Amino acid sequence: MKKLSFLSLMVAMALSLSVIESLIPLPFIAPGVKLGISNIVILICIVFFGFKDSLIVGVLKSILLMLVTGAVTSFFYSLAGSLLSVISMNFAYKKIKSLSLIGVSLIGSSFHSIGQLLVASIMLENIKMFNYLPILLLVGIFSGYFVGISSIFTCEKLKKINIFNELMVDNNEKKQLR
Repeated sequence: MKKLSFLSLMVAMALSLSVIESLIPLPFIAPGVKLGISNIVILICIVFFGFKDSLIVGVLKSILLMLVTGAVTSFFYSLAGSLLSVISMNFAYKKIKSLSLIGVSLIGSSFHSIGQLLVASIMLENIKMFNYLPILLLVGIFSGYFVGISSIFTCEKLKKINIFNELMVDNNEKKQLR
């Protein structure tokens, strides 16, 4: 029951960050580009709860964001980006032991952009949408770094207060956060 309650809070936090992020105008960057700060929550879920729970949090965040904002078309972009991001971040976190959470976040940011461009290419029936990828990847470097740093800081604080001992997927995991 504690795990379900905490994961519900994680969904609410990710949704809140997504709504706040949608209110931040970024006029100097290409249209549609967001900072991706809700990925902090997803990355924390990967560290403490694993793939399945992180995927559920990511999908629920996308669904609830659509319901809150009414942006149905954006849902498909959000969902595709979230799915690829969670899958790639989980793979990187579990399989590439030398990677820090910053590196994991950068991978997630890149795959989030790829997922969104895949949806755009399908919806617009135009593969040239991938010409937009370098801009998204460049912005993703900065946002991915920020998400990684924030995730490291948050995970360290959460581990220090030991609230996850009975909730964690693998209590014996010794992976360094940096």
